[in-house]
Amino acid sequence: MEYAQYRVFAERPNNGGSMNQVITDGLQLMPPPFAEGLAQWSREDGRPNQDSYATAANAALVAADADFGTCLEIIKIESTTKLRFTGETPIRAGLYLQIRARIKLISGTAATARIGAWAGSAANTNIAGVAQFGPTRVLDTFGEVVELSAIVGVGARTGVDMVWGGSAVFGHFGIDIIGDNGGVFRIESVEITDATEIYHRDLMDWVDVTDFGAIGDGITDCRAAFAAADQAAQGREMLVPAGVYFIASSLGIDAKVRFEGRVTMPSEARLALNQNFDLNGYAEAFGNAELGLRKGLQTLLNQSDFEGFDLNGRRVILTEPLDVQAAVGNRTTYANRRVLRNGQLTPDNSNAWDDDFVTATAQWSASDPRRLTNIANVAQIPVGSLVTGAVGVGREVYVRARNIAAGTLTLSLPLRVPPQTQTYGFRRFKYLLDFSGFQNI
Repeated sequence: MEYAQYRVFAERPNNGGSMNQVITDGLQLMPPPFAEGLAQWSREDGRPNQDSYATAANAALVAADADFGTCLEIIKIESTTKLRFTGETPIRAGLYLQIRARIKLISGTAATARIGAWAGSAANTNIAGVAQFGPTRVLDTFGEVVELSAIVGVGARTGVDMVWGGSAVFGHFGIDIIGDNGGVFRIESVEITDATEIYHRDLMDWVDVTDFGAIGDGITDCRAAFAAADQAAQGREMLVPAGVYFIASSLGIDAKVRFEGRVTMPSEARLALNQNFDLNGYAEAFGNAELGLRKGLQTLLNQSDFEGFDLNGRRVILTEPLDVQAAVGNRTTYANRRVLRNGQLTPDNSNAWDDDFVTATAQWSASDPRRLTNIANVAQIPVGSLVTGAVGVGREVYVRARNIAAGTLTLSLPLRVPPQTQTYGFRRFKYLLDFSGFQNI
């Protein structure tokens, strides 16, 4: 073969070797130059046992290109001609890598080129659904050196071309040449460097959850990313940028959090903001003071670290009664002192605060004086309703429980020998904080 006609990759000037090996946070990033051998450069995705350029008939080294020094020259013979480093370049949360290569058209047909990649998971599988190439550049002028560049990282930050999320642990990087076949191209050795300084990681007094894989689409579970950012904060603030971040299960955060975006969680999941444990913190976290109060109460009654929840001097307007037991969710008794302080609770002007009133005919027996039976419309009677009747009902008797299938009600106190069958009234008052779901508090 006449190698002078078909050659593709190049090595940049050595400069004492510093360009061929970069260590960032203990990670080796820079691929070896082409001059050290083409067996480490795949014609496919960079995975083991794929064809390399070492034996490719359409590729060879050029020893002394005027622009590149030692480089690789390739004849384009496939619709997408790939070049990938077979080494597994590590991907870490908070680390952003810039992949660069210089390429030029020597002869033949013009094409386009871009940085290409293969995103790898911990299971050594490709991560579908993430971008695995950078911006495209046109190669249509003979001898013109074109620089290809792309930034890859876990987080969706400005300027990141390939956002790989928290599942990525390594990548294979190189270039793609796309378009008609027949062109001859020369390529300088691919360079991978730490671009994290673009995002000022070490100069800021905060860590950004998106650097750790959080995606503010309201769908992707960001719990692991938030936990990783919290661990990395080490006394700094944790920033939640604009967006809606779904957290699928309970989470405790020790760092102080700055919310520009908001979080959403299942109703049963708890968020413990250990440095923002007040209404301001939770209102910012959930984007709503009423929901913030609910989630704050949920944590207050489930965590021993705090004896009170500060409302920060604010007035919270409630659109409906706040069912405290439903908010807590996982317990029906509580025996520790907890305090809401420094604020006001106010109902809005809506019919959500009107009493519910139901009448029903029921049977009573002296053998079970706390139970009413044979109630046709028992499903309409709310637990917590005040019980009234013409005969035999004392003061402050409430519905404690109901069995819809059996058509029965359990009362808080025994009745005082009412008739065996009687029509009763059941009035459910509305409370700002409704504790009726607790058996004991």
